[in-house]
Amino acid sequence: MKYGICHLSIVPMRANPEDVSELVSQLLYGEVFKIIDQRKKWVKIRCSADDYAGWIDHKQFKPLSAEQYSATLTKNRVYSGDLVDFVSTTTGALKSIVVGSSIYNCDLLGDTFEGQSREADLKSPELIIEQALMYLGTPYLWGGKTPFGIDCSGLTQMVYRLSGKSIPRDAKDQALLGDALSFIEESSPGDLAFFDNTEGKITHVGLIMKDNYILHAHGEVRIDRLDQTGIFNTDKNTHTHKLRVIKKIL
Repeated sequence: MKYGICHLSIVPMRANPEDVSELVSQLLYGEVFKIIDQRKKWVKIRCSADDYAGWIDHKQFKPLSAEQYSATLTKNRVYSGDLVDFVSTTTGALKSIVVGSSIYNCDLLGDTFEGQSREADLKSPELIIEQALMYLGTPYLWGGKTPFGIDCSGLTQMVYRLSGKSIPRDAKDQALLGDALSFIEESSPGDLAFFDNTEGKITHVGLIMKDNYILHAHGEVRIDRLDQTGIFNTDKNTHTHKLRVIKKIL
């Protein structure tokens, strides 16, 4: 088995080994992974953080030994806390990184980080909402996980990661976690609401806030009303998503 680490700010993960293939997720600085397949210019990886698999360009990572990879699994999870920050390289150059980057792995790359950090620690549900609000106004991007573009499940995954809880990448898999609630009134800030399409498939997720509001990525990361029918878009004055289930993950 071979291993690697993302040494760049943001690396696209694709469904197939070609540049025009669908963006399914992104690697952020410091994330580590297993290499499970290789092509001439591409490697298929499985991320350590969530077991998510996809293809990345063979030029966009650094190799790790098995010992280095294993050591990362026992480290305290510390992430960059500002929307955009920098690490200093061994040459003295500055490399930009985004919120949620795994700065606890800086030593493996010889880089130095002196910015604001967030140690993954589930202190309170309010912390989850506080961190989610950092992404407010971020444009929607299928497969995105950053303040420059994010999708609905990327938003919930990153917010939970910063709060100390690892959850799957896709909404349909996140919906398998936790305990189902019967009514919105039973929910608390930080619970997840899931929504389905006409075929009954989970296609959307958002973070519940106080007073029946929800924060979610739809066109952009925005706040709308939530009721037993679903999400009521205050701009369009109509429901845009049909509620399937509310889950208490924590």
